[in-house]
Amino acid sequence: MTTETWDAEYDVVVIGAGAGGMAAALTAKIEGRSVLLTEKTDRVGGSTAVSGGAVWAPLNAQSAKVGHPDTFDKAWTYMRATVGDAAPVSMQQAFLRNCAGMVDFFERNTEVKLVARSFSPDYYPDREGAAMGGRSLDPAMFDGRLLGKHFHELRDPLPEFMVLGGMMITMTDAKHLLAVTKSFASWREGMKLVLRFFSDRLRGYHRGTRLVLGNALAARLFKSVLDRGIDYWLESPLQKLIVEDGRVAGVLFQRGGKSVRVRARCGVIVATGGFPWNEALRGELYPQPAGAWSMSPSGNRGEGISLAREAGAALGTGQTNAAFWAPVSILKRPDGTVVRYPHLVWDRAKPGLMAVNQAGERFVNESTSYHEFVRAMYRSHQTVPTLPAYLVCDHDFMEKWGMGLALPGGRPREHLVRAGYLRKAATLRALGEALGMDGERLEASAARFNALAESGKDDDFGKGGTEYNRYLGDPDHKPNACLGPLRRGPFYAVEVVAGDIGTAVGIACNENAQALDSAGRPIRGLYMAGNDMHSVMGGEYPAPGITLGPALTFGWIAGAHAARSGSHSQSQSQSQSQMPAQAQMQAQDLSTTERVTS
Repeated sequence: MTTETWDAEYDVVVIGAGAGGMAAALTAKIEGRSVLLTEKTDRVGGSTAVSGGAVWAPLNAQSAKVGHPDTFDKAWTYMRATVGDAAPVSMQQAFLRNCAGMVDFFERNTEVKLVARSFSPDYYPDREGAAMGGRSLDPAMFDGRLLGKHFHELRDPLPEFMVLGGMMITMTDAKHLLAVTKSFASWREGMKLVLRFFSDRLRGYHRGTRLVLGNALAARLFKSVLDRGIDYWLESPLQKLIVEDGRVAGVLFQRGGKSVRVRARCGVIVATGGFPWNEALRGELYPQPAGAWSMSPSGNRGEGISLAREAGAALGTGQTNAAFWAPVSILKRPDGTVVRYPHLVWDRAKPGLMAVNQAGERFVNESTSYHEFVRAMYRSHQTVPTLPAYLVCDHDFMEKWGMGLALPGGRPREHLVRAGYLRKAATLRALGEALGMDGERLEASAARFNALAESGKDDDFGKGGTEYNRYLGDPDHKPNACLGPLRRGPFYAVEVVAGDIGTAVGIACNENAQALDSAGRPIRGLYMAGNDMHSVMGGEYPAPGITLGPALTFGWIAGAHAARSGSHSQSQSQSQSQMPAQAQMQAQDLSTTERVTS
């Protein structure tokens, strides 16, 4: 037995202030436990604050109200059709049986408000069990002024996802702003946004306080942490998990230049955001070539995973992908700084954009999900250099939609050309040669692409062939919302690499979010959440929000289980009675034939 001198004591210690960590801290506090929430950076929010904010939670109470009644059978069939055996069946079922209860719990007890999408297809809508809406929810807009003096402690969103130097917008907002001169309704909505933003700046805020997307979710969680009086420490990196008698009993932090030992009487919950910026783990687990191309905060370096392994926890296995992929374009500024832009939902699916490999040939359905796009890059790269690949468009596309950091509507973009981010040429042949490929081959690929666009059907790769594709296309473009020609010069190209929005490999856990050792036994006192937990999707990407949905759900489960376990929890898996009350009811009530949202 070791004897530690503790500098502070709490019932539950949570490491990492993203969605998973804050969900766990809030749950443990609501369960009546004393809680410490810690964060190694100077901002709260983690990856959540810079994300799109979607939360995938099948069977939620809103799905029927927005026209998509769901059943456990249907959702489970879709999970099997997409995730299959890439993740343990028990963990997939634990997620499905608890995610709706999680949404209800936070709706009742916190500022977290989620709104189901009336139309938002799962990413594989042609697979059995897929839904056209209802399963993915967005955080309701949040007024950042409600955070008061703590607003500056919330992580800012990506600058590339703001306009006017600090105004957050959604896809709907962007469409209004692009149409302000064409529609009175769009002009009115656009003016509301702009006036609110300038009002914020005149009042001294460093950016707009109308928060949407993942920043709104992080802000709502943070506001709830403040309302509940939860102690939180910023700039307090994790140094070690302290083990006593085979149980994780506390944590060693670095705080204010000193080592601080904190006892956790009931449990430690680790949610530090995965390892996308850990070069060694990327080299071990990512396919190659790979690079420092993640859209996650640069502080996500895998300390939680590494120190959990030192405490006896084991990495999960069986995943199909080590990360959740996204094509990313990179701008290198003259001062040496780097800007990364994730090509998620705005440009690739629009009519008039073509993706090619280094041979100047198409290799993918451009309107597929970001995850599948990068998988296609790696597959193509086995025979033809495709890392990097290129997104190609013409003048009309650029003016209407823009591409990556190059904005539409005649906005300045020559600086991007000078920086080498945006390639520009009068003809497709000249563009191909500027990219170091056979210009005639690129020209021929575009001719084939244009012929397919004229027919309205992509016989080669199926662009615009599913409801998900068309959801992101241009509904006014006929006959195919995603398929249009490249005709009018100048022509443009942007280089994209195989980036990610977070990691999928993490510590193996059981249904209670307890970390497991190499023999599959729970480690007493140690829980994982968010991307530090091995993905219940197994590296697959079934729908929008499949990282935040499990992060919130297992954060909720971990917080409640730790709070109810006490300082002398048993080493074996805990019973269902120690799950959150809502989770108990769902596990008892759900059957494979029962409709749960009617």
